[in-house]
Amino acid sequence: MKKILTLLLITISLSSCEKDDICIDETTPRLILEFYDISNPSNLKNVVNLKIKGVGQTDDLGIYNAVSKIELPLDITQDTTQYSLILNSTSSTGANEDFLQFNYTRQNVFVSRACGYKTVFELNGFPSGVIKTDAAIPEGFWIQDINILTTNIETENETHIKILF
Repeated sequence: MKKILTLLLITISLSSCEKDDICIDETTPRLILEFYDISNPSNLKNVVNLKIKGVGQTDDLGIYNAVSKIELPLDITQDTTQYSLILNSTSSTGANEDFLQFNYTRQNVFVSRACGYKTVFELNGFPSGVIKTDAAIPEGFWIQDINILTTNIETENETHIKILF
């Protein structure tokens, strides 16, 4: 009787199993920025002690050193996201803070049952897609030029914005 009951429980539990839903599809993409040398715009240039912080946020996104590419999350509840980018952030005299504001529209797209929805973004056209401002005490812009390479932010497989400094 025990064997029959055990076999019956196993049969019921196996018949109620569903295919595992594992989300392997891409989720909400981040904004990809690449940094280039202003004197030779075709050459990538590494940032030095670049501290990034979301305006109105308490925590930093981090300090980036010796990289030419970074990924920034965009706010999925607003049509704008603003970041403080401080170059040479560890220097007591050479730190230079610029602000970038990204303006965009959002659309929620169904990915799959396992993943649910992701938000894709479309940057507003030039020049309102990215607005550059300086710190309260201006020390001059370290970001010299901004090129929007693609306004559609649907994947992280491409660079969206080129920053020259």
